[in-house]
Amino acid sequence: MLALVAYAVHFVSRTPAAGRAATTLLVAGALAHTFVIGMQTMAAGHVPFAGTTQAISTFVWLLAIAYLYTEVTTDERGLGVFVMAIIVTLQAVPAINGPGVEPQSAVLEHPLFWTHVAALLGAYASFGLAAVIGITYVLQFKEIKAKHLVFFFTRLPSLQVLDVMNSRTVFIGWVLMTVGLLTGAVWVAEALTTAPDDPRVQAMSVTDPKIFVAILTWAVYTFQLVARRTIGWRGRRSAYLSAVGFAIVLLNFVLVSYFLTDSHNFGARNLVPRALPARVGLTALREAALRPNGGLPRREAPRQY
Repeated sequence: MLALVAYAVHFVSRTPAAGRAATTLLVAGALAHTFVIGMQTMAAGHVPFAGTTQAISTFVWLLAIAYLYTEVTTDERGLGVFVMAIIVTLQAVPAINGPGVEPQSAVLEHPLFWTHVAALLGAYASFGLAAVIGITYVLQFKEIKAKHLVFFFTRLPSLQVLDVMNSRTVFIGWVLMTVGLLTGAVWVAEALTTAPDDPRVQAMSVTDPKIFVAILTWAVYTFQLVARRTIGWRGRRSAYLSAVGFAIVLLNFVLVSYFLTDSHNFGARNLVPRALPARVGLTALREAALRPNGGLPRREAPRQY
């Protein structure tokens, strides 16, 4: 939160001192987050991103690292306030739900699982950065089109630089997501043999909402890269696609994961089975009613001594 305020002050005032303070606060926050992830890793025996809440926390950390790398290599802090807005918003999810404790499971011990999750989280971080770049491109484009070069034009990199940054960031994310989807498919095939009774593994198919939306996300970014090379969809069109793609990522990462499916959530909170559906409950009640004594255990008569 302090880094967000500092980046906002720097974005408005453009003073070097505010920029250095913002970077320092973000580095301190990233280091503290690294320490927390390290402690959770020691407690769980693996990097804590098997559950949805833990995965969001790790994603926030990766997005901060990716932005800091971009800031250091380009010496440009204009994107910081936009990136920090995403980080602060998403970090509220693990802050509210708590870190949780991840269980040890044979399903989670396969190296393909960790490759799958790490690659997808890295891809989501790249797509988040690309979305910020795309949004800032559109804001500056509209200001230039209106011939009102006052605010964004003087605070952001040029349109050409933003377009190149967007293209490279999307390509990195696309490569990581391709690796994540391929390793995930191989891992599911092996998990069906090692844990055939796990309902989360059994639910993993193309019809699962999370997997379907992930494939849709990959298709959107694939189209963006192909359209850029073949039909010249650069600049504003590419920027819009980056924003739309990341909106789908957030939909899948938060809403779908928490409310529409449990197939990919291996956190401790998901170890407790959900309540049986009403249909199953009524069937059980009918069967119990037909049993002697209503299905209740018989009371034994007290023994006489």
